[in-house]
Amino acid sequence: MDTSEWFSRSGSANVVRGALLLGVTLASTSCAWSNTAKGAAVGGAGGAAVGGVIGSQTGSTARGAIIGAVVGGATGAYIGHRMDQQAKELEVAIPGAVVTRIGEGIVVTFASGLLYDSDSEAIRSDAGANLQRLAASLEEYSDTELLIVGHADSRGTEAYNQDLSARRAASASQYLGMQGVAASRVHASGVGEMEPVASNETPAGRQLNRRIEVAIYADEAARTAAR
Repeated sequence: MDTSEWFSRSGSANVVRGALLLGVTLASTSCAWSNTAKGAAVGGAGGAAVGGVIGSQTGSTARGAIIGAVVGGATGAYIGHRMDQQAKELEVAIPGAVVTRIGEGIVVTFASGLLYDSDSEAIRSDAGANLQRLAASLEEYSDTELLIVGHADSRGTEAYNQDLSARRAASASQYLGMQGVAASRVHASGVGEMEPVASNETPAGRQLNRRIEVAIYADEAARTAAR
């Protein structure tokens, strides 16, 4: 069933559209609310199904994964509080990475140069410490899952960029597995050049677009237990 058909059958298209707008606003803007409150509001507005639609509309696979896992209410507030704590610790533990709180989750963004050499998916020996620290945090906060999303700039063919981004995401996933992170918790995806965050017309913009995003969100057991 496509999105428009779902809206039609639900009989509440206006409510869903309102939830989409609220979710996008909370996911993309910085306001006076606490991160815990943001997570509860998004979940209360639309729930996981609508969160998935919000993610596709914003053009961010990582954000979509987080918003799609939102539960809201008291559960969302509890999860959001734990994510606040984990995000603060990750900011200190992983220098060079960008840690962003979104709804009931976290996105950790690594510039590709922090992890890989040019045109390679092999984790650089001097970069492994970044993923080791991430693995240590995941061990401490063991009630989470993560989606690793690889991104590329627009140089080269679309097919090549897609393949490289997928291989890099898989490589990061495998490295975390070697650090003891259970494979069942980790999902990997490559989106190639499809989700740029800057212009590909400049070297600086292309550098920003070459990145790995790690979306961290509560697993199903945690979402259920907190209710």
